[in-house]
Amino acid sequence: MLEPLIDLRGGGTSLTPKRAKLLQALESEGSISAAARAIGMSYKGAWDTITALNRLLAQPLVTTETGGSGGGGARLTDAGRRVLAFHQALTVLQQRLLAGLDGSADHASLDQLLERLGNLMLKTSARNQYEGTIHAIQRGAVNSEVILDLGGGDRLVAIITNRSVDDLGLREGGSAIALVKSSFVVLGAPGVRTSARNALAGTVLSCQEGAVNAEVELQLSGGRRLVATVTNESVKALDIREGASLLALIKSSHVILAVAV
Repeated sequence: MLEPLIDLRGGGTSLTPKRAKLLQALESEGSISAAARAIGMSYKGAWDTITALNRLLAQPLVTTETGGSGGGGARLTDAGRRVLAFHQALTVLQQRLLAGLDGSADHASLDQLLERLGNLMLKTSARNQYEGTIHAIQRGAVNSEVILDLGGGDRLVAIITNRSVDDLGLREGGSAIALVKSSFVVLGAPGVRTSARNALAGTVLSCQEGAVNAEVELQLSGGRRLVATVTNESVKALDIREGASLLALIKSSHVILAVAV
């Protein structure tokens, strides 16, 4: 079986084969209860799995509607379909690679599949995705603090379990990818005192207000860009406008760490 490639906040949230089966069943059945029955899962277990899957990336994989005794309806989002396709392609790749051990694999088809996987990974990227070098790993009794150097003086700190460090093969000097949901970013004025482990200075590139929330894009000191979703009231309170200086505050427990395939 394929091992999980992405771990969320060290809590074991990943796209396992069983969760992939639920996604596939939801796509064909259109109902949570029917999908759960199809794969031998309880209705509550399906709900819990959907909740976990919707925390996997910056955008939900499944949209749901509550129902009566027959259960609620559900469908995959575009992101959900891409993630499912990515998992299925990985499964095929593993099978072909194993077949290749006895020389029966077609190398041309393997190369095409690898290219497809690369395209799928790009399409399922979180809004804030930063590849960097692991500066340090400080292990505790249960959790580890991983410091990722993004370059240009910017660093991100993530708190994950020691098991996640080992499962992902993280090591000092190695590379990793940090994923941060835009809704996890809190914006503050420069010089503000906060308990957030990560405080990245940046300049507002754009601010697009919607009916309730606004999307604010910052350029960080090191040149990277970061997107935050805040309320329109926060935009007014902080006087957010192009060219303004702000701090992007991110709790270390809200930083997802991943490794490249």
